[in-house]
Amino acid sequence: MKVLSAGPAARADRPATEILHDESSARIVAFHLQRGQKVKPHRSDSTVFVQVVSGGGWFAGENAREYLTAGVGAVYAPGELHSIDATETPLRFLAIITPRPGG
Repeated sequence: MKVLSAGPAARADRPATEILHDESSARIVAFHLQRGQKVKPHRSDSTVFVQVVSGGGWFAGENAREYLTAGVGAVYAPGELHSIDATETPLRFLAIITPRPGG
């Protein structure tokens, strides 16, 4: 068993990230966004599962935009353009990316 950290501390200058686990089959990344911070639109060659740990934010894919709160998750298909926006409250979420990018 590997115990994972609680994730990164908030940063004022940009969204904070921390890789919690990294192997060829999957990467787990913790995100901490302050109110008003965004993860800009981007694509991944992998499947990306996101799970909100605390707070809430707008999670956008190519065909939907939903406000997700703690306990709710979403999945982005490989190649799907996606972005995240913590407009109203701080947001902590995990991203599980499989297979690991570049792996």
